[in-house]
Amino acid sequence: MTPHTPATTSTAPATPPPASPAKPSRPRPRWWRRPWMAPLAVVAAAFLAFSLPPYLSMDPAQSRVPAPDFFPPHFVMLSLHVVFGSVAMITCCLQIWPWFRRRHPRAHRMIGRVYVFGGCLPSGLLGLVVGVATPFGPITMVSDVLLALLWLSCTLTGWRMARQRRFVDHRRWMVRSFALTMSIITNRLWGVVLVILLSPQLNTTFHGDEALLVSTVAALGAWLGWVLPLLLAEWWLERGDVAKRRRARAAR
Repeated sequence: MTPHTPATTSTAPATPPPASPAKPSRPRPRWWRRPWMAPLAVVAAAFLAFSLPPYLSMDPAQSRVPAPDFFPPHFVMLSLHVVFGSVAMITCCLQIWPWFRRRHPRAHRMIGRVYVFGGCLPSGLLGLVVGVATPFGPITMVSDVLLALLWLSCTLTGWRMARQRRFVDHRRWMVRSFALTMSIITNRLWGVVLVILLSPQLNTTFHGDEALLVSTVAALGAWLGWVLPLLLAEWWLERGDVAKRRRARAAR
């Protein structure tokens, strides 16, 4: 009877599978290829050139917002609100510039402090007071006060996230702050559109009452001015999160 011979096992190392070629990283676009930077800067500069001079003159007669009789400091506080808000708009344009953030991180941090403490914080606090004393009625007052509170909250939360080095959260909150900072531009645009649309209805819908027409335009423009940009910012953030999740699943 022939004894059973065990099968020999090979001790040669297994050949590793070929490594998959690394995906080339996408080059970052040059600063001049950001199609939204130049239009944003032009629009912000044009808006400030139109809106700022009447309040730098310190002449209440040039104010575009009528001062209520019950609050004499209205024009001074409104002027300071506009000046500090202008600082926020100028610095905000630099803060959201990706090329500037990457190439000059120290300047980004310094300008960020100016944006928060030299722009948004004083302008937001003054905006609370001016909003409560608005001459355009209670609906506009609620919008102005809520806008100021949200602006302060988003900005200070974004600053706190940066202090805690939670830079992803910092970026998200500052996108919201940016949308609220720039909402004054869309507020004015809506005001023009609403005047064009509603003025023909002065003698019908508004019974010839110009004050009612003005308060209606102000209220609609106030709410549309910041609600729509904030919703657009949330959509943009959610869209970016979905794209990141898809790339993460594809890389698995």
